[in-house]
Amino acid sequence: MILSMTGYASHERSTNNGVLQIELRSVNQRYLELQLKLEDVFRATEPHVREMLKAKLGRGKVECRIHLAKVTTQEAKMQLNHLALQQIAVSVKAAAEYFPETQAVNMLDVLRMPGVLVSEVCDAEALAQDAISLLKLAVDDLIAARAREGEKLKAMILERLTEIEALVATVKPMLPTMVKAYQAKLLAKLQEAQKSNDDERIRQEIILYTQRIDVDEELSRLDSHVEEVKRILSAGGIVGKKLDFLMQEMNREANTLGAKSVAIDTTKISMQLKVLIEQMREQIQNIE
Repeated sequence: MILSMTGYASHERSTNNGVLQIELRSVNQRYLELQLKLEDVFRATEPHVREMLKAKLGRGKVECRIHLAKVTTQEAKMQLNHLALQQIAVSVKAAAEYFPETQAVNMLDVLRMPGVLVSEVCDAEALAQDAISLLKLAVDDLIAARAREGEKLKAMILERLTEIEALVATVKPMLPTMVKAYQAKLLAKLQEAQKSNDDERIRQEIILYTQRIDVDEELSRLDSHVEEVKRILSAGGIVGKKLDFLMQEMNREANTLGAKSVAIDTTKISMQLKVLIEQMREQIQNIE
């Protein structure tokens, strides 16, 4: 399976402590870079979160955000703060000694006093378990998103490889004709050089001829690189760096083909090859 480094996933779950929200974003990066944005209540889970992301993801710049949206006062379960009530009772009893004619305390007024009714204390351990459980789902969704994008990249690369094979197949039959045409030009130059008895010039022309027309090796290596790219794509895994290296090698062969070109047709094909290789290389930058 080929994975892109670009992806997005989010999950949320209602818990006793509030609505737990997890968001994962991923973009291309040379190595695995984690950026965690955790609220204080999740700080204890940070090592576990890092460990999980490193185990599941190979490369990419990954932003992980874990947020707890607190429930509203109406939805929250409230509890009596008995310590606060005891303090209020003691204070009321002491005040009553000074103001014996004062009316009885209104219990509703007491309940409205700050600190008398409090929400349930957050269960940090249960919240951490919920966060890790939900993170597993989010990571699986992120990987699925990266896999879908990876399949698109793979299809695009295979399409370009087919075009490259077609160009190479076009060049090979053209070579004998090109060689004959170049030989005719070289023969004219040699005849001219022989008139001046310039042996050194003749030797240089022969060497130049040998170097310029020999592109069989470049074409063979291009074919070999194309097959290797196909094999790597078929095997899958973390292959971005391997493919990037092969793109450099293929570009080198295309450059050499252009440099050795003795006809405008091979020069054009060299340029077309370089365009296709560059298109693949740009997409490979997003492959894990």
